[in-house]
Amino acid sequence: MPIIDHFLDSAERRLSSHFDDRPNTQDISLIVIHCISLPEGQFGEGYIDDLFMGCIDCRAHPSFQSLEGVRVSAHLVIDRHGTIKQYVPFNKRAWHAGVSMFNGREQCNDFSIGIELEGTDRDSFTDQQYRKLSHIITELQFAYPNIKQNIAGHSDIAPGRKTDPGIGFDWDKLHAELKRNG
Repeated sequence: MPIIDHFLDSAERRLSSHFDDRPNTQDISLIVIHCISLPEGQFGEGYIDDLFMGCIDCRAHPSFQSLEGVRVSAHLVIDRHGTIKQYVPFNKRAWHAGVSMFNGREQCNDFSIGIELEGTDRDSFTDQQYRKLSHIITELQFAYPNIKQNIAGHSDIAPGRKTDPGIGFDWDKLHAELKRNG
């Protein structure tokens, strides 16, 4: 699953309009792991794609009312089966982190790659998601060496505001998968 022209070769391309230019394309130095499900706890409904593509019907579910006018994206989404969609090329700034800070640096969107896992911040993630995520991280570290070991959860860069990927995310399992890749 190599990265070619800032796209993951194995990902389905879904080009969101919710992105802009990075201040410095040479400063890609962080991976942020998120989780999302729409409606919460329901998987495979297609609403995540609709949200990132800017065409979600906010009347489709009562919980979507707060999404009216929201413009958000991630670079990648990995669904429960391990299928990968890419919404923003890695050299562009996706809108995933919001108000955030990593190692004293604010505005994490400027220098990070956002990866969404389909899930909730309370539930476990699938083996397929961990395998794909670890392979993606390995490829990203190769393509963008400034990332090094800088991998954080959304909750780590926006504490008190965000809780994802949550208690269901097994960091030890991810690190074991990364070791197998290495």
